[in-house]
Amino acid sequence: MTSPAERARRGRAARKTVSRAAHGRWIVAADRPDPLGVLERQAVDRVAELLPIRYGRMAASPFAFLRGAASVMTADLAAVPNTGLTVQLCGDAHLLNFGVFASPERALLFDLNDFDETLPGPFEWDVKRLAASVAVAARENGHGDERARRAARAAARAYRLSVRRLAGLGELTVWYERIDADAVLALIRDPERRRRAEANLGHARRRTSLQALDKLTEVRDGRRRILHDPPLLEAVSGTELRSVGKIFSEYRSTLPEERRLLLDRYRLVDAARKVVGVGSVGTRCFILLLTGRDEQDPLFLQIKEAGRSVLEDHLPADTHDHHGHRVVAGQRLTQAASDIFLGWMTGPNGRHFYGRQLRDMKGSAAVDTMPPVALRQYAHLCGTALARAHARSGDRLAIAAYLGNADTFDHAIADFALHYADRTTADHATLTTAITTGDITATPGI
Repeated sequence: MTSPAERARRGRAARKTVSRAAHGRWIVAADRPDPLGVLERQAVDRVAELLPIRYGRMAASPFAFLRGAASVMTADLAAVPNTGLTVQLCGDAHLLNFGVFASPERALLFDLNDFDETLPGPFEWDVKRLAASVAVAARENGHGDERARRAARAAARAYRLSVRRLAGLGELTVWYERIDADAVLALIRDPERRRRAEANLGHARRRTSLQALDKLTEVRDGRRRILHDPPLLEAVSGTELRSVGKIFSEYRSTLPEERRLLLDRYRLVDAARKVVGVGSVGTRCFILLLTGRDEQDPLFLQIKEAGRSVLEDHLPADTHDHHGHRVVAGQRLTQAASDIFLGWMTGPNGRHFYGRQLRDMKGSAAVDTMPPVALRQYAHLCGTALARAHARSGDRLAIAAYLGNADTFDHAIADFALHYADRTTADHATLTTAITTGDITATPGI
């Protein structure tokens, strides 16, 4: 087994490959692929009639574009040298892919909550995507470049300090590390912002399957059915409903034994196709209504298609031969606690899917209304959560040694974030121009 000193030496040696200051020196590669071409290639296997919704959502703002353009940013990150210090990447660690959710013990935790792109890769890719999203969000909120830089630097500093703290702890202590959402409230000193945060957590606690029963269903012909809101929420055919039922056995088999028993106490009542997210629009996604003891004992599951990670064109092949399994394994490895119904399955035409609860006390921050201090504090919180995730899956001692005591890395990442915010604004303008000229069809406001 490699000693702690040897692991630290490996981290410091990585500075010879990529110095900490080098992270801030980013320019657009001369042979950079056309960002719209990257998006179109990614969408080849998606539901074609939904793609205008995707482009309409991405065109709403530079931040929305960044959310939907993980494939574009990954290609940019892959064009420069990396540290070789590998973790299980989220692959899409922007601000809105952090949030609160319920642990199996019903505690409300704050953590990463999206793993569609997860794959092993260099730790700094996640840090850079987080910092870039902070800078873009700050600019959209009118904070100005210096405040945007400070917020991005807060994310990087929190990451560095957290990794270094975790490097000094034992393996089980790191594994059990978590961020309790209620503890986060103690960090908010402004009374008004604290009140809003408490209200948001209260709202998240009410986001359960029982609450969704009233919002997402109605009684039709004497039977409980999912509401239809085309094109965002549409009925499935009888054949599709039977197909969903058939793949349930494989999904069931990927759950722990005790969860299988629990799932067996529910029966499938209805299903519908759902449009989700920004970057995910066009992937096949279903929500399922199941009932347990009676109609007032519902369970909503989301069955979402898992395609190739955007990281796969730039990193070594993953060990999982099923993309649903890849997503589930990455989530279980990096999240402090995962959904009790997290599992995977193969659907019609060999497509890969994964399943989880649709609503289980989930909530996210209103980033677009945050004043500078709040955004900086939230960026710090996200950086802390990202460090915890990476510490579980990567060599935290090597990464801590690479990052060091000085703030060199923090400032470099902040510089990168501003550079990439410029690039995102330009790419967003390219998209809106293509929509205006009719080269890309977009459906706004959906």
